Amino acid sequence: MNLPANPFARALKSRDKQIGLWISLASNIAAEVTAHAGFDWALIDMEHSPNDYRSVLGQLQVFAGSQTTALVRVEWNDTVAVKKLLDIGAQGLLFPMIQSVEEARRAVAATRYPPKGARGVSGTTRATRYGRVKDYLARVEEETAILLQVETQAALDAAEDIAAVDGVDGIFFGPADIGADMGLLGNPMHPDIWARIRPVAKALMARGMPVGTLVTDPGFAAELMDEGFTFVACGLDTGLLARASDKLLADVKAHM
Repeated sequence: MNLPANPFARALKSRDKQIGLWISLASNIAAEVTAHAGFDWALIDMEHSPNDYRSVLGQLQVFAGSQTTALVRVEWNDTVAVKKLLDIGAQGLLFPMIQSVEEARRAVAATRYPPKGARGVSGTTRATRYGRVKDYLARVEEETAILLQVETQAALDAAEDIAAVDGVDGIFFGPADIGADMGLLGNPMHPDIWARIRPVAKALMARGMPVGTLVTDPGFAAELMDEGFTFVACGLDTGLLARASDKLLADVKAHM
């Protein structure tokens, strides 16, 4: 048995646009509701949700039966956490709050086996189909997407150097945290935030580095992709449920 190709990782390399969805409900049932909607990728979030390794595993198993590539945002740039997530079969990782070249190198190293990195070796994990995938060690690097999140003004200033670290497959902009750093807390769509992000994104695109983000305005998501963003998440499962619930109640009251 050979390691399956990772459609999302391949798409980044060819700059094919990828539309994503944020997954924060920490439920394999909720994940199953969204898994067959047709998104190119889904991000199972461990930083800002109650997910643990078991709940992430259940959601990875759900997405494995769909055409959507499941990525995981690790809680922090931690080698042990990365090892566990890769062993349970995450096809890509998003590292939050990367501030420097050193932190970028540490993130990549956590995903690489020695002598290139620090990932521990285990041959009978879900990632290897419990020892059945014979080319896993040789091919896992090319089939795992490594994404780094830029979330402060200092990180924006260092973004080109961070992106130049060997093994980085994409840079992800966090407008909410960038905005907070700019004194624009709670207003991630503020024009000043995007005026700060867009030139950096353009510079990275010119260097051939795929860039992505999360926004909840469908029109703006499409606009960013038209500008050259490669991977954009256009909503959160929690937000979709909240808005649909609010709208349903409002619609019923409007007819009373």
